[in-house]
Amino acid sequence: MKLLVKLGGTLLESEERRASLAGQLKRLLDDGHRAVVVHGGGKRLSRYLAGLDHKSEFRRGLRVTPPEILDAVLRVLAGSVNRQLVAELQRAGLSAVGLTGIDAGTVRATQLDPELGLVGKVQRVDPALLDRLADHGYLPTVACIAGGDGGAIYNVNADQMASACAAALGVDRLVFLTDVGGVLDGRGELVPELGVGDALDLIESKVAVGGMEAKLRAAVEAIRGGIGAVSIVNGHESGILHRTICGGRAGTRLRA
Repeated sequence: MKLLVKLGGTLLESEERRASLAGQLKRLLDDGHRAVVVHGGGKRLSRYLAGLDHKSEFRRGLRVTPPEILDAVLRVLAGSVNRQLVAELQRAGLSAVGLTGIDAGTVRATQLDPELGLVGKVQRVDPALLDRLADHGYLPTVACIAGGDGGAIYNVNADQMASACAAALGVDRLVFLTDVGGVLDGRGELVPELGVGDALDLIESKVAVGGMEAKLRAAVEAIRGGIGAVSIVNGHESGILHRTICGGRAGTRLRA
């Protein structure tokens, strides 16, 4: 099976959690699956910016990214977060390769909204490099930064970047590993399965807001892009990747 696994930034904060996720990914690849990883790092970025006396601001679940914090975005997402994750994956025995969407023009974006600053909307994904690496036994590990016209650099929401890459790669399954058990309904109860219309209803009714709104919008785009199934699951649960891929009960599954 061809997979894209998106790792939420909160899951990458501890060495223990990174090691667990690396071990789970190693098992999947040893079982013959091919995978690409896309990761965030928002929690660490917020902490880094706070140390610079910059208060993080979010709108519609997206980080406002004025030009003056772009250097910090690159230092944290493409730097410390990506490097530590790649090192942990390699320690688990995987041939992980750290990348951003800028590399080889893999992910191209344009400005999403001037009010959000240098937040990008993905316009095109060239999957050639990711496919070639995965085909030769490597694990592409991509930070959520994209290039644009005229040498522009954009901070892209990791969920949206994962969705766009998954569609371009034609994966069989997109898995969002996050820090919650899945999608909750208006009563706060887990919804094990959703259709596209159900997901949009949760957004419109303001049940899904902030980060979950961004995840659901990205999941809907992935389904519309031809992905057969998208799972939103708790990355803190032991063995969650194997259960998700092998049909066990796990989080919320969006169906085509």
